[in-house]
Amino acid sequence: MALLDFLKKKKEAEKAKGAKRTLTPSDSEGKKPAKKPEKVSAAKNKNIKFSYEAIKQPHISEKGSYLAEKDQYIFEVSPNYNKQEIKNAVEGIYGVNVLSVNSVKIPAKRRRLGKTEGFRRAYKKAIVKIKNGQKIEIL
Repeated sequence: MALLDFLKKKKEAEKAKGAKRTLTPSDSEGKKPAKKPEKVSAAKNKNIKFSYEAIKQPHISEKGSYLAEKDQYIFEVSPNYNKQEIKNAVEGIYGVNVLSVNSVKIPAKRRRLGKTEGFRRAYKKAIVKIKNGQKIEIL
């Protein structure tokens, strides 16, 4: 049957692979036993991925300048990123050690220009605390 020919070909391919893998006793005598894979430390295998999309821009304000003296910086971030992703992004972009991240969702506010009414956009901001002695140059 033409419909089930792919199963026959699959079985034949598996048999061919099995025939290639079998070793004769003379082949295995000359070879050294395979080494066990060594454990890789977590520090070497640490692969932090970060996204430039997580952080939109630094949020510059009077409060932000006061917090900068206390090693805390404010950033506008995309609303769909969580604290861990924000932390990885700040560490990756600015090369600092982040101790904590606090995030705040700022709601949309009503705004009026003459007769026209609308809303100011909502956004999310993150207050990032970094290690003492480290600095981020924003301006």
